[in-house]
Amino acid sequence: MELRQLQYLVAVVEEAGFTRAAERLHVAQPGVSAQIRHLEKELGQPLLDRSGRTVRPTEAGEAVLPHARAALAAADAVRHVVEEYTGLLRGRVTVGLFSAAATHDLDVVPLMADFHDDHPHVEITLTEDVSDRMLGALHRGELDVAVVGLTGEEPPPGVSLQVVVDEPLVAAVPPDDPLAGGADRTTVALADLRDRTLISLPRGTGLRGVLDRAFAGAGVRPRVGFEAAAPHVLVQLARRGLGVAVLPASSAAGEGGRLRVLEIVRPRLRGRIALAWRTDGPSGPAARAFLDRLRTALPGPAADR
Repeated sequence: MELRQLQYLVAVVEEAGFTRAAERLHVAQPGVSAQIRHLEKELGQPLLDRSGRTVRPTEAGEAVLPHARAALAAADAVRHVVEEYTGLLRGRVTVGLFSAAATHDLDVVPLMADFHDDHPHVEITLTEDVSDRMLGALHRGELDVAVVGLTGEEPPPGVSLQVVVDEPLVAAVPPDDPLAGGADRTTVALADLRDRTLISLPRGTGLRGVLDRAFAGAGVRPRVGFEAAAPHVLVQLARRGLGVAVLPASSAAGEGGRLRVLEIVRPRLRGRIALAWRTDGPSGPAARAFLDRLRTALPGPAADR
């Protein structure tokens, strides 16, 4: 068994195909197929299901993957330890970012660029996805660090968090909407939203998870009529009177007379964003150094409104 074979196996699973894996590894596709067949022959079990349109791991392949990743990480760690003695940082960092993060004061992309300037031999890859899937990818070792929206108060098992944004969730409606009430109204009860068409972020996001859990606690299913991944789209839909937009308070700031923004109460709902990583830490020195950079640079939660 060779490390190269394990590297090829992991790449094929992550890319869901031999061709994309070969392109990622900068090798010929027949070579990737041949090496994995040698590995399967040595182990006496098929590791990949090639029968569908995409290649998927078999049950045996799923069992092998964590060990393959651990072996590759250990080999990388050996190289990195030696390179640390020369003061040269190498390696790969995989970062996850949820779609709405760009609307907040989270300078993740400039931080990535600055880190790359300081360590040009470190390869940084960025994935944008919903928070639920990124937390799963962290747990499986497919991401080193992620910026995610939180649904609950406690982190998932095996994941550590540093909360960087904690703010109220609000309901935004046009000024002539019955929900807007008088000029002095600043809050709205969750119960007042039960029969309204809601405009929300999609399932899998932290904000949607908070909203769904609150309604489930009240024994009501929310009537979500429109979904969008970007908060500014939720605002635009609310301006046109298509429903009640539920979003973080900062995303509705500056709307002036175009929308009435009411904090959701009874219960009060919070939108929380956190830096997340595996509790046992990223596998390589480069990822650990990048995580340390983010933990130092990203802001803590602002004072409550």
